[in-house]
Amino acid sequence: MPRLAEAPDEAAALEQLHAGNMTDGLPVVIPTRRRVDALVLAGGLDGDVVLGTVGPAQGAATLHAVATNAVMAGCLPAHFPVVIAGVQALCDPVFDLTEVQVTTHSVTPLVIVNGPARAACELSSGTGCLGPGPRANASIGRALRLVMMNIGGGRPGLADMTVYGHPAKFSFCAAEDEAGSPWEPLHVSRGLRAEQSAVTVVATEGPHTVCCVPVPDGLQDREADIWISLIASAIGTTGANSTYFERGTITVILNAQLAGTFARAGHTRRSLQEQFVARSRHRRGYLRGLNPGLIAPGADDDVVHRDPATIMIVVTGGGGHYVMVCPTLGVGPHNNSPVTREISINPSCEVPLQQR
Repeated sequence: MPRLAEAPDEAAALEQLHAGNMTDGLPVVIPTRRRVDALVLAGGLDGDVVLGTVGPAQGAATLHAVATNAVMAGCLPAHFPVVIAGVQALCDPVFDLTEVQVTTHSVTPLVIVNGPARAACELSSGTGCLGPGPRANASIGRALRLVMMNIGGGRPGLADMTVYGHPAKFSFCAAEDEAGSPWEPLHVSRGLRAEQSAVTVVATEGPHTVCCVPVPDGLQDREADIWISLIASAIGTTGANSTYFERGTITVILNAQLAGTFARAGHTRRSLQEQFVARSRHRRGYLRGLNPGLIAPGADDDVVHRDPATIMIVVTGGGGHYVMVCPTLGVGPHNNSPVTREISINPSCEVPLQQR
């Protein structure tokens, strides 16, 4: 049976949670038995079912424990199936969660949701979708962070040794703009069917904004090509781990407006990945001169290469002429690869709000 705590009222309970180092530093919703039970019901599984083990503490992510953290994050029952799939994705060994949790590098999981669950949860893929503001985005992302802290032990200064922290460690979640995208949804590009719902998690640094403004008269036919080179310059930035290690997945976030420009120029997701790689490479000797302690062995004339598949392109966000490029860590045994998991939508997830 889960361990229950007692408090005379919710204000006192909140102080207990803060004192017990069980929050992210912000106030949380008190996880009363009734609130937690409503989310467990929405999960469609027994409360003692283990969704995975959360590193570095290797804590068991039981459905009940995950529901407790999701309540604290402000999740509604309709959000919980997305949280479950997100936890399963984080616990997949391919994600290298322990390395992501304990590194001194500022990386955190970015969570992208695809399929019908986007509408069911009212997830935002528009202006400001990566926060603050959209309730589902913020609550689902925060739930996964609390799971990583309270079940996985990823607390600052104890297991989480990030030198500076990361503002996106509070929450970093959005839906993909499938309606606005000119390409197949992200989860379809990763092997699922369009009618399925899915969560994709990928370890990222904070995003770097690339300004892709309209080009002057006479250069319109080269606009997409010019923007590709600009974005590639950020992908190959010589200050990022992923430039030196030749591995780890770099995420490029485009809004539908800019993605449409690339599509009209004849680009697919795959052709953009190939162009981004081709235009972001450096010779090993050049990189060695900048950071001799980081570059892998090899001849100075060798060009550091990466697989185009390690550039993940996501379409989301509002209108405007900005792209976000998110480098990564790239040091885990599986190269911090992204993981996509299907969301199982349980009919019982439509729990009346008064049951909370």
